[in-house]
Amino acid sequence: MVKLIHTLTDHSDDVNCCAFSPFLLATCSLDKTIRLYSLNDFTERPHSPLKFHTYAVHCCCFSPSGHLLASCSTDGTTVLWNTQNGQTLAVMEQPSGSPVRVCQFSPDSNCLASGAADGTVVLWNTQSYRLYRCGSVKDGSLVACAFSPSGNLFVTGSSCGDLTVWDDKMRCLHSEKAHDLGITCCDFSPQPVSDGEQGLQFFRLASCGQDCQIKIWIVSFSHILGFKLKYKSTLSFHCAPVLTCAFSHDGQMLVSGSVDKSVILYDTNTENILHMLTKHTRYVTTCAFAPNIHLLATGSMDKTVNIWQFYPEALRQGHSTEVQLKPFTENWSEEDVSMWLCEQGLSDLVDTFKINNIDGKELLNLTKESLADDFKIESLGLRSKVIRKIEELRTKMKSLSSGIPDEFICPITRELMKDPVIASDGYSYEKEAMENWIGKKKRTSPMTNLILSSLVLTPNRTLKMAIDRWLETHQK
Repeated sequence: MVKLIHTLTDHSDDVNCCAFSPFLLATCSLDKTIRLYSLNDFTERPHSPLKFHTYAVHCCCFSPSGHLLASCSTDGTTVLWNTQNGQTLAVMEQPSGSPVRVCQFSPDSNCLASGAADGTVVLWNTQSYRLYRCGSVKDGSLVACAFSPSGNLFVTGSSCGDLTVWDDKMRCLHSEKAHDLGITCCDFSPQPVSDGEQGLQFFRLASCGQDCQIKIWIVSFSHILGFKLKYKSTLSFHCAPVLTCAFSHDGQMLVSGSVDKSVILYDTNTENILHMLTKHTRYVTTCAFAPNIHLLATGSMDKTVNIWQFYPEALRQGHSTEVQLKPFTENWSEEDVSMWLCEQGLSDLVDTFKINNIDGKELLNLTKESLADDFKIESLGLRSKVIRKIEELRTKMKSLSSGIPDEFICPITRELMKDPVIASDGYSYEKEAMENWIGKKKRTSPMTNLILSSLVLTPNRTLKMAIDRWLETHQK
């Protein structure tokens, strides 16, 4: 149903964003670069990586035709690139000089919106490269932006949790608190829900945030009846902050990525989970569907971008066994266990497990001894493989039930960090634990066992903020 077909490993730091054109995939990173790949074989283009930004690149996006690429950065600039040769077409500086967190083309490619850390949002004319309109929100950084498919309005999301709707003249139409702990991403479905009277169209809008939720909204707008934003539903399947969400180009699927390291695919009509992907080893920061082919890209703080091929009809007809982790494995039926065995390449054991009436609870209690004595599995290698797969299920269950992301746990104490610091090995630790480690005259990294180049410990304020937000959510 969903198959991992390629993994890109060229970035040397966190991947912040990925975007598709009809022919290319673009990725950007904390390493200050943007990389371009051909969709034919995922080889990097000759003029890639694109280098101009002097600090982290937060976002990249293609114009609808794919001829232009925009990127924005902490350096306060939004850059336009020619995708065919990688040349810089324009460098547009945010009027306030504030770090630019998000950029997005209008559907007709005539405008480019850029949102900054100081709450300002600018509409740029992509023909003249000049500022067209400018506005701002009252509180927080602008971290999300999406144009409606018709292009007559766009939405911004702030780190304070406000969803703000603007018309194409930069007039604020509406603003409301959407996510208590801050918005992280938003996206419009490209296809209307339905066509109404008097030229009124209804579109789905998805927003996600630090509150671990995805919210679905219905947006309508016409020059006669005006604008309306109506809350529809909440998807609460992630157990940690949701950092990214995106609709497929036919509007039939929604994808989300989270601090819990998982990627979830949903049916937008039923809002049921279609599939869960768990290949990334750190936060999933970005996801995007290709426009003309059944490809999905997901990027992560693990510095990789995974390319997935999916089959929509197969997804809707059957559900991934991994999704059943959401009601936990112990609630699996015998049929769920059979599906899991097939996914793990253990289909030869299906009949044996059925004869013994093995459901989820029984599965988790199996041992090497019971596999040998009760199931008469003679091969030691096969018994070991089954137990290893069961142990992976137990580990996932513990992670989901505790809900504590691995990145929040100190590698030394294995406890939730209260005062995280970054050591010269690039890893984060609880301050007191790392000071004690160094105090014992240990000059090696607890994680790599290599000599530390420096004993300086730097406060990891970003991680502390994420932990505090996670605690606030779960204490509620």
